[in-house]
Amino acid sequence: MYAVIKTGGKQYRVQAGDVLVVEKLAGEPGADVAFGEVLMLGDGDAITVGAPLVDGATVTATLIETRKGEKVKIFKKIRRQGYRRTRGHRQTETVLRVTEVAGAGKTDKWEGTVDLTTKAELNARSRNLKFVAPVAADAAPAAKAEAPAKAAPKKAAAPKAAKADDAAAPAKKAAPKKAAANKEADEA
Repeated sequence: MYAVIKTGGKQYRVQAGDVLVVEKLAGEPGADVAFGEVLMLGDGDAITVGAPLVDGATVTATLIETRKGEKVKIFKKIRRQGYRRTRGHRQTETVLRVTEVAGAGKTDKWEGTVDLTTKAELNARSRNLKFVAPVAADAAPAAKAEAPAKAAPKKAAAPKAAKADDAAAPAKKAAPKKAAANKEADEA
């Protein structure tokens, strides 16, 4: 059984067990997300098309992660003017695992378990690297508040050398200017 849902201004064909990448949705990893905007249901040859939505049909999914997508480069150029600008953008996206498609008196459930492993962690494992989870926004201010309390007191400034040493050193004579040096050379 499959369904066509609408989210983030786009339409997706999904069935139970699919991993889906959509525009950013609110929620924490592990939260259940329900989509009520089901445009079509299909089960073999039986197809139910909504006008515009199928009544009573829902698609349930589990949120796996919210991340930044691939980088898009924006390059602007005006020829023969020396004008070139390059910018980049990474759109935030949400990864979902579809767990249930229900409607038209039928329900199709996915019997597996949802693994909340992020793409960043999988990439690190594939390259035999140690994965370091990003710090949560709430934990960062607390760490900054603790840092000044743990800082060691500053040492007193080292005493400067006695001024007597400076007075004992002979004063240096300034070098003659180039123009004066050239005149002396011409006179000789």
